[in-house]
Amino acid sequence: MIRAWIQKQSRWIAILHDILVIPVAWLGAYWLRFNLDGIPEESLMIAMQILPYVMMVQTVAYWYVGLYRGVWRFASIPDLLRIFRSVLIGITLSFGILYLTIRLQGFPRSILPLYGILLVLFLGGSRFAVRLIKDHRLWLHGGVRVLIVGAEQDGEGVVRDLLRNEAENYKPIGFVDDNKNKKGQEIQGVRVIGYISDIPKIVREREVKLIIIAMPSATAKEMRHIMQQCEGLGCMIRTLPGLSDLVSGRVSIDVLRAVSLEDLLGRDPVNLDWQAIHSAVAQKTVLVSGAGGSIGSELCRQIAKLNPTLLIVVERSEYNLFMLEQEFSEKFPNIKLQKCLLDVGDRVALEELFKQYHPNIIFHAAAYKHVPMLETQPREAVLNNILGTRCIAELALKFKVDKFILVSTDKAVNPTNIMGASKRVAEMICQSLNGIGSTEFITVRFGNVLGSAGSVVPIFKRQLEQGGPLTVTHPDITRFFMTIPEACQLILQALAIGAGGEVFVLDMGEPVKIKFLAEQMILLAGKKPGEDIEIRYTGLRPGEKLYEELFHSTEALETTAHEKIFEAKARDLNQNWLIEVLNALEMACHDCNEVRLRDLLQELVPELESRFQAGAVSV
Repeated sequence: MIRAWIQKQSRWIAILHDILVIPVAWLGAYWLRFNLDGIPEESLMIAMQILPYVMMVQTVAYWYVGLYRGVWRFASIPDLLRIFRSVLIGITLSFGILYLTIRLQGFPRSILPLYGILLVLFLGGSRFAVRLIKDHRLWLHGGVRVLIVGAEQDGEGVVRDLLRNEAENYKPIGFVDDNKNKKGQEIQGVRVIGYISDIPKIVREREVKLIIIAMPSATAKEMRHIMQQCEGLGCMIRTLPGLSDLVSGRVSIDVLRAVSLEDLLGRDPVNLDWQAIHSAVAQKTVLVSGAGGSIGSELCRQIAKLNPTLLIVVERSEYNLFMLEQEFSEKFPNIKLQKCLLDVGDRVALEELFKQYHPNIIFHAAAYKHVPMLETQPREAVLNNILGTRCIAELALKFKVDKFILVSTDKAVNPTNIMGASKRVAEMICQSLNGIGSTEFITVRFGNVLGSAGSVVPIFKRQLEQGGPLTVTHPDITRFFMTIPEACQLILQALAIGAGGEVFVLDMGEPVKIKFLAEQMILLAGKKPGEDIEIRYTGLRPGEKLYEELFHSTEALETTAHEKIFEAKARDLNQNWLIEVLNALEMACHDCNEVRLRDLLQELVPELESRFQAGAVSV
């Protein structure tokens, strides 16, 4: 209780302390002036007469320079500078008072400099003594032993915050850093004791319980290297957010978080031309189909920040549309949002929507994407992914929409499944319509996104929660990955640079083995693959490929104005033939003739032929 009262009154205690050290420094100056001997009675009398004035002007100087803005336990160079300024102002004013009152008669000239030196020592020394005691209390009392990875400015900030934190008892035992010049140096009294490769040895020898990765600019490759060194050590591991998230500029243990999958699979930050993107979207009516899905909803969030006149969200799932509405009412209350519960294949409802709102830009993200499920549901794949795309694209052309962006997938390249084939046909539809009217049709093709609904990451998370096993179809199966926000930002960038007819391919980086993904998720959960959690191989599913491709061998790949976006030159297409086969597809859907549907898909996408003939997956 007494400690709590002292903490509450700490500011007034500090003020009282600073006032009381004024007479101590003043009389101490006299004592030094007379060689640590007794002060002559005449000089002592003059000193006591002047002291009230000195205390008054010095107290005013304290307030003037803002000496009490700082907190003693966080005393730093700015606080020391404020002390110097206040003392200098106090000496100057005291000199003026002495000159006006006694004309400096009988007043030793050395008193003021000595007084200033002593006052600075008392004010600064007490503050830094408090900080020293606070910062190094752990060396006396122990605590959670912490190893910091990264001996740069961010690491220094983490150590400083660890030492000041009273809520938790931490003891930083050292840094590791691969900069050879830093080994042996001390930061905030904590030594750089090794390299990142020394982490296992240091953890065992020094009984480390917590590893903090203080490298917000680390690449995914560097993070993977660090996590490999931490594998199986049984330590809790925390990291700082990325540089883009540390907007406040303050490094603190309050912002530490667990290492995420995005840290290990992410790539370098994407630099976007936000001015061009804003110009393309601002004051426009924008329609997003499939707005309740993973990509569609993130597109809506990104678009909402770009000041559209109206955002039209089209979604066939009532629940998804409701959740999107709830989110926007909280996060984007000022955005004009038009919610439409409808299917993109419903031409009548969609045409009424176009007549009423006349969208300028359409992002078509509505699609079924679950590969094994669509293998047994070809009619639904055709209805939604092909005929739905044809419906909304033809209406875009009819109502002179400025730009139509099709969200496609790497599975559309050399497809060996119904889902990929349906998306390839959707690309062909947009290609065939471009150039007929004023609408610019743009296709954006990319791979898997981390954490999207129904993807491997949420499945692994659920399996982990259940204690395993994590199911992987094949030890060698690989996929391309990027984060949902990155994918959506690059889609917006493609909108800004596209002029119609392009098939843009996003740079997905290196493919990742799903086995590696499973292992990392197990490690991030603090468990060991194969021991605590089993990885079980189940065999390739219907329509599944070992690896995906981002462009066809006949599509010449070219660079664009953006380093992360490439253009795949579209293959030649007979428009009349495409219309004829699409009409036949629509008739086969009407008749529920799945055999006919498969034949027509094979005609449209010849790559499917070998799989249908062999009854197996083509890789």
